[in-house]
Amino acid sequence: MPTLMDILGVLLILTNLRLLGSSELTACIRAVALQAIILGAAALLVNAAQLDARLVAIVLVSTVLKAGMLPWLLRRAIREAGALREIEPFIGFTASLLVGLALLGLCFLIGSRLDASMVAGTDLLVPVALFTLVTGLLVIVSRRKAVTQVLGYLGMENGIYAFGMAFAIQEP
Repeated sequence: MPTLMDILGVLLILTNLRLLGSSELTACIRAVALQAIILGAAALLVNAAQLDARLVAIVLVSTVLKAGMLPWLLRRAIREAGALREIEPFIGFTASLLVGLALLGLCFLIGSRLDASMVAGTDLLVPVALFTLVTGLLVIVSRRKAVTQVLGYLGMENGIYAFGMAFAIQEP
């Protein structure tokens, strides 16, 4: 039976595929915001045994910033710029999805060599973190609009956060 962390990992994969396959900027913003919410829940789940007020406050502040404030600022930027869609990416959306699926397989191959399941409680966290990181990088290099590239940077940051969560035994 899949654990809650496995379900969150699958949801993170789906948000990455949504980010790769959508030309609508608001849908991409929602995907990155959902990633932040998923990672906030995962951080609380991984550290459920030693939850304290400091950890909960850090998770809440980072989740509110990444899932609330940054998407609001990005929506405001696209509204003022009048850009609703990514029109002509360097790599098309179908090709991006195919490259993303290939990268997902590669991330699972690499992630199987690293053992972080004892910390996170799931074998999915490392491959999903790597996939989130490379998805952000792919969005940065394959899209033309600055807003979409910023979303790629946010996706990369989410991947780095998840990767750190997989290997951090205790945060300082």
